[in-house]
Amino acid sequence: MEWFWPEGFYTLLMIGVFAFAAFAWKLPIAVAMAMAAIAGAVAAGDGIPLRHLVEGAFGYVDTILIIATAMIFMKVIQSTGLLDSVAAWVIRKFRGFPVLLSLGIMFIIMVPGMITGSSTAAVLTTGALVAPVLMELGVPVLQTAAAISMGALFGMIAPPISIPAMIIGAGVDIPYVGFGIPLLICTVPLAVVCSLWLIYPYVRKTKDEASLEAQLAKMSRTPLTLRLFLPVVVLVVLLGGERLIPLYWPSLGMPLSFLLASASGLLSGVKWNPVETVTEAIDEALPVMGILMGVGMFIQIMTLTGVRGFVVVSALALPSWTLYLGIAISMPLFGAVSSFGSASVLGVPFLMALLGQNEIVVAAALSLVAALGDLMPPTALAGIFAAQVVGEKNYFKVLRHCALPAVLTAGWGIAVILMAKPIAKLIF
Repeated sequence: MEWFWPEGFYTLLMIGVFAFAAFAWKLPIAVAMAMAAIAGAVAAGDGIPLRHLVEGAFGYVDTILIIATAMIFMKVIQSTGLLDSVAAWVIRKFRGFPVLLSLGIMFIIMVPGMITGSSTAAVLTTGALVAPVLMELGVPVLQTAAAISMGALFGMIAPPISIPAMIIGAGVDIPYVGFGIPLLICTVPLAVVCSLWLIYPYVRKTKDEASLEAQLAKMSRTPLTLRLFLPVVVLVVLLGGERLIPLYWPSLGMPLSFLLASASGLLSGVKWNPVETVTEAIDEALPVMGILMGVGMFIQIMTLTGVRGFVVVSALALPSWTLYLGIAISMPLFGAVSSFGSASVLGVPFLMALLGQNEIVVAAALSLVAALGDLMPPTALAGIFAAQVVGEKNYFKVLRHCALPAVLTAGWGIAVILMAKPIAKLIF
């Protein structure tokens, strides 16, 4: 009967308006979320509360700045040729060691997601870079796309930047500190398993080395020099110094650190167009930033109308076994809207329902489960873009090969939640 309460009705209305706008009208996710927020406010008798909508849109401004500046950094090291040359070096270096080669390629796929917190960035940069190489190594098209999709998801959650973990932490006032090792525990074992599952069985067989070398030669046109690594070195120093010697190191913040590291790319010894690079980076980051603004409006109106409290109370009322089952099923399904939206709308109440465990470990595991939303149709951003990268028109064929890794990922996320206390004792 509780779903007949006003808050239950508002919940169903907001979700229904969003689903209709996103799937029937094919509107952008950000616009659909804004429409759902306005519908909820009007139904609750609050009219169109512009102040709350604006406050909500800027609720994740810190995260938006991190995404924008991190994407600029990624585009800089791509424009200088560092990304291509390092990938070619790794493949040449470990060609005779199939296990290490599989792990190295998976790590290369993950890097952009680790830096930007976006699976889409990983698929469209290093995913597109290694796709032809993987196929030259003998990995079938669908397995190549599946490996790129899963690597992008794991990179999105891995440290140093995990946007879903930041969103969940912000919802319960947990600062983004101490998440590094828990996020590694969530992602590294899965990345290893998926690389050995999707890549290793094919790269261990002998293939046409001449064709592979021709592909690598195109990637390594820029020689690897110390100056080429300057942006990465600057970023490591700026971010590492703040963590290693916080009392004596100025707190610049991640956005400024990314911008300074990007600017150092002008001294890398390679000519590139800064205006074109920055424009392209912001253009690619805009959809993700727009989604975060839409999520902020959605959450603000949920709070205003009492829907957020209703969802929290409903989650707290679930029996323990139902709670874990709900996490494993509802968070990926809601992630079809947006994995960021899933982290905020469902991740926060689930974390509150699990208070008493170590909140940092639980938030890291919930962010892992929420990330699976990027594989859920009809949006399925990671699956759709990975299919485009390898030239596959039907992205459902790619998602079929991601099904078992996705189930494994959800299961590992629940296992980490159940082991949160022992894990916390081990690492903290």
